[in-house]
Amino acid sequence: MKIKRGLIAGLALLLMNNKTFSQDKNFYIFLCFGQSNMEGNAKFEPQDTTVDKRFQVLEAVDCANLGRTKGHWYTAAPPLSRCKTGLTPGDYFGRTLIANLPEKVRVGVINVSVGGCKIELFDKDNYQSYVATAPNWMTGMINEYDGNPYGRLVELAKTAQKDGVIKGILLHQGESNTNDTLWPQKVKKVYENLLKDLDLKAGSVPLLAGEVVHADQGGVCASMNNIIDKLPLTIPSAHVISSSGCADAADNLHFTAEGYRELGRRYAVKMLSLLGTE
Repeated sequence: MKIKRGLIAGLALLLMNNKTFSQDKNFYIFLCFGQSNMEGNAKFEPQDTTVDKRFQVLEAVDCANLGRTKGHWYTAAPPLSRCKTGLTPGDYFGRTLIANLPEKVRVGVINVSVGGCKIELFDKDNYQSYVATAPNWMTGMINEYDGNPYGRLVELAKTAQKDGVIKGILLHQGESNTNDTLWPQKVKKVYENLLKDLDLKAGSVPLLAGEVVHADQGGVCASMNNIIDKLPLTIPSAHVISSSGCADAADNLHFTAEGYRELGRRYAVKMLSLLGTE
């Protein structure tokens, strides 16, 4: 009898400690990070506010103005990053996936991005030195993530893993690292840290990196695309998303709302092909 009770107790403990017991394998999670173009610079429009409830966002900060609390899932109406940000590639990435995946599949995104930041902000070993020299206007944004955006991304990703399965990582960053030939290696370190910290495998969690505003749109940082385009040479599981033809704003640095929609669709088309649905 004591043996039986011990066996039951052991099984109960095993179930309690099993992180995957409540996972929905049909809830596909995607991590998004970067600087202002991933954060969302364009104002969203009425057409962007109607969203299928199968597309959800895990709120990254407390947003009283939106009625959202950090660490909880909500229907993914914009903004998907912080409380007063705009349309991002993630918006139409998720919408396009939902439109092309079986009805049983849900899609969730987590967006932790900081306008103007270098990739160094997401280096978990050295971010403190970057934060120490960050301008005041950026510090406020960083502080919304308790001073550690990478740490917040991992924290939220671990929460999401209790609910679904991480299927990919989306990056849009590079403007602040323009002409930095070491950028691919820096991205590799961040990507490999995410894989390690979340117990993920590169073969099943690809990295999708978008180009900055293209030369054909007069992009002021377009030279960075030559470096971004080489990322797969450093990270075999990385895929570059072209920004050619994606409409940009007057500053030639950010995309317009339509530009974000198109770029997001392109991220999704690539992800669908990697999922084997295209």
